[in-house]
Amino acid sequence: MQEAFIHYLWQFQFFDKSLLMTTSKELLQIINIGQHNYNAGADFTQACIIINDIKWYGNIEIHLKTSDWLAHQHQENQDYDNVILHVVWEDDLSSSQTIKRKDGTSIPVLELRQRTDKLLIERYYLLLSNKESKILCASQLPNVKRIHKIAMFEKALLQRLHRKGAEVLQLLETNKGDWEATTYQWTAQCFGFKINSEAFLRLSKALSLIILRKYTDNLTQLEALVFGQAGFLEKEPNDDDYLRLLQKEYAYLAQKHELVNSALTKHQWKFLRLRPANFPTIRLSQFVQFFYQKQSLFSVFTQADNFNALIAFFDVKPSIYWQEHYDFGKKSKRKIAGLGKQSIDNLMINAVVPILVAYSNYKGNDILIERAMRFLEQIPTEQNHILANWEEVGIKITHAFDSQALIELFNHYCLPKKCLQCTIGNSIIKI
Repeated sequence: MQEAFIHYLWQFQFFDKSLLMTTSKELLQIINIGQHNYNAGADFTQACIIINDIKWYGNIEIHLKTSDWLAHQHQENQDYDNVILHVVWEDDLSSSQTIKRKDGTSIPVLELRQRTDKLLIERYYLLLSNKESKILCASQLPNVKRIHKIAMFEKALLQRLHRKGAEVLQLLETNKGDWEATTYQWTAQCFGFKINSEAFLRLSKALSLIILRKYTDNLTQLEALVFGQAGFLEKEPNDDDYLRLLQKEYAYLAQKHELVNSALTKHQWKFLRLRPANFPTIRLSQFVQFFYQKQSLFSVFTQADNFNALIAFFDVKPSIYWQEHYDFGKKSKRKIAGLGKQSIDNLMINAVVPILVAYSNYKGNDILIERAMRFLEQIPTEQNHILANWEEVGIKITHAFDSQALIELFNHYCLPKKCLQCTIGNSIIKI
């Protein structure tokens, strides 16, 4: 038996409530189960029960066994003084033993083992026992009603959007409410496309947007600042004229803006297993183009209501030098184009959408989050092993709205086996 199952039984009241009594034979009536508490303290707060005609308001604590109260030393913790009922699967204390609050008063106990339908338990364990697929409900999924699937997909998507939006707001806090700096750093991180995301974020913090904006009319100085702070200008001078030019410019600019001590080193960037078109040098040259366009990333992201206009904004080409080179002094056999469609879609999903959601939450305005969801419906689905798992069990994925929901569902419900918190799992287990 798992404690999560006891939470499930209490939250949905899936147990026999006829002639309900505590373990000390006191009549019990449940008025309000309370609110599930995901923070420290009791499991459910603001509950209401009646014991022997006396109404109690307070918290509910849930454990597998009554003795867990003692094992966790709740009797010594003042945070549990407001517990009015201890809900357990099994009461393993003798009739002469009671659990108490810190002030010494006893806490009534409700045991659920004899009040739970065995079929409900069997269905729960049958679901968890599936070892053939990481999606535990794979074999039963075709029998689940479409309404339950849609409800869970939407719940997972909103959870994912708000979680990413919260990450943006956390970055905003470190930037003291500066949305421009936050959008710059968040977009830089996304430009790393996972492999170099950390290095891109470090670079954006080591080279402020304020400094970059001073040189938006000079592409050479912009590239000198970016490649210099990224650590790519540490090479010994060779016969590459452009490298020498950037080194000269960066030496002057780094001293002027006191940047030398904050610069990254080249070994912080990853090249392994990347195609030349995806090398960090190429990504950096593409990223520079956003500032050379002299446009505010934040304004573009939040004001563009047209999906195609945003796609066009991301369709940037690197400078002439980087169209012909994949690293300093190393010519490419073929001309290097701008961002590919898949990369642009990735930036729309991971850069634009979270900014829209974060700003929507910040302003308390649902218009932007609705726009974000509309954008996701216009982006093709991603391709990865998680989505392949879903397709194997018969789930049709048509666009990024679906794929983002299913990635969240898989990572935060399927892998940790949180079937009881999933609408789909709940519909399978419920009698």
